[in-house]
Amino acid sequence: MRAAQGQAADTTLAGFAESALATLFFTFFPADCRICGFPLLRVSRLPVCETCLTALRPLQGSYCTVCGEALHFPVCVECGQADCEEAVHRETRCQLCQRADPPFERAVAYGSYDGELRELIHLLKFQQVRPAAVVLGRVLAGTIAGLEQKMTVETTSSGTTSNTIMVVPVPLHARKKAQRGFNQAEMIARCALKQLARPNRFDLCTGVLVRRRETGSQIGLTRHQRRENLRGAFAVSDPTRILNRDILLVDDVYTTGTTASECARVLLRAGAARVWVATVARTLKISDVIAMPEDLSVGSEERVGMAAHG
Repeated sequence: MRAAQGQAADTTLAGFAESALATLFFTFFPADCRICGFPLLRVSRLPVCETCLTALRPLQGSYCTVCGEALHFPVCVECGQADCEEAVHRETRCQLCQRADPPFERAVAYGSYDGELRELIHLLKFQQVRPAAVVLGRVLAGTIAGLEQKMTVETTSSGTTSNTIMVVPVPLHARKKAQRGFNQAEMIARCALKQLARPNRFDLCTGVLVRRRETGSQIGLTRHQRRENLRGAFAVSDPTRILNRDILLVDDVYTTGTTASECARVLLRAGAARVWVATVARTLKISDVIAMPEDLSVGSEERVGMAAHG
């Protein structure tokens, strides 16, 4: 009994001492939020204030059900009315996805690549503030959980099924990874999987998809130039690991979809069954949309062969 009381007292004293040291530290060495610059009021491994963290917002509004692009209000192809109540029950696609299906089944993102979310991603990627991956993983976990409901189990050609989905982070080139010290996509994916309600359904697989050559910056390039820049950059190290498997491709940012599409094409060509894409953020443009009735939608078999989407 006395031992237990002694341990409790020691714990209380340790907590008090830690709090006192933290107060003393911040008195003489005040820290500021790395996003807004306001003084931090408590000790944290992540130098970001609560105001900036609570400012992270998920996407809202109408989005393409394939690539996730922002849309105007869906227009029904049957009646031509933007306020048709039936339109919300159909698959709605942006103009690009109407012209050619991307190689992936669906791409989802948590939020828009701007504001506090953009700054938090930059803290991780460019300033090596690794605790930011925990927050980014948390918001990505919620996005994956929503996508999981649409990821039905696929029956393979051999008649077998697999309940586990391979999670493949978009890889960095070895030199780039050495410079940064980590792959941010892999780090965020690990944090996200720890926070899922059913983590056993997902299997993180690193090294399956590799970047075999360095690519120049994509900034300022057209969609066609981006595709050419990435052509041949990715490869599957061991096709037997992904044969007939469903894959969730994870990255930090979805910009034009060029990287996601190229990775998906490589994975499908190597034998993967289907590929989904989940990212923390995405850049948004506004696209016109038509609600696609089921008989006009392109099937998964045709999607594999389409490489025009960037």
